[in-house]
Amino acid sequence: MSALLVEADKDSGVAVVTLNRPERLNSVDLEMAGQLADIWRGLRVDDSVRSVVLTGAGERAFCTGIDRDVVVPQPSSPYMQDDPLLGIGPKANDLWKPVVAAVRGMACGGAFYLLGECEFVVADATAVFFDPHTTYGMVSAYESMLLAARMPYGEVARMMLMGTAERISARRAHDIGLVSEVTEEGGALEAAVRCAAVIAGYPAEGVQGTVRALWAAREAGLTQAFAQAPHLIALGNLPAERQAELFRSRDRTAPRTR
Repeated sequence: MSALLVEADKDSGVAVVTLNRPERLNSVDLEMAGQLADIWRGLRVDDSVRSVVLTGAGERAFCTGIDRDVVVPQPSSPYMQDDPLLGIGPKANDLWKPVVAAVRGMACGGAFYLLGECEFVVADATAVFFDPHTTYGMVSAYESMLLAARMPYGEVARMMLMGTAERISARRAHDIGLVSEVTEEGGALEAAVRCAAVIAGYPAEGVQGTVRALWAAREAGLTQAFAQAPHLIALGNLPAERQAELFRSRDRTAPRTR
């Protein structure tokens, strides 16, 4: 079974990209990371596709970040870091066609590499958002930086620092600007496709120029912030063995949803 599904409707001009590892909560392994980059780059040259919807298969999760079984050897220098998720987003691959996210279930951790590069997010009533990094002795760097450009500082800080103890509901995410629309359960994909179809009906040059302009307003700050991330992560992360120990001994109490 393919880790990614792509369905393009030539009539509407909308392509739906689906993260298709529901048995792993649509977490990203190295194969999927490479496939995502290939898909975004392929969509750049497909003029029949004028807008994109990104979603996750199954009911439990949109995406839970990097697969915990993935091992990425790291340089010893705090100034260098290999992060396979840095290349999974549409903007990282120079795609300036609009991308709308449809979220059902959990979106956490590395999922924000994707959501942070989408134009806007539609979520159904089951969606919850959280970041587990600090709970397991890791620095939330790129995720925090991407969301700080999308949400009020205090809300990003609370999400990142509270770790797995709290989850943000779809309704709260809408109130703070992370989500643009909340639908009934199971309705996010349909609503996102509806928005994408409207956008795809407009002249492509004006739409893509607007996407590029919007990103330009964020890009300078992100570039400067991203330059700090590698050594912050290298200095602040616990050793992998200790992270795994914290994960194994994690509190199984149901987190608070607000």
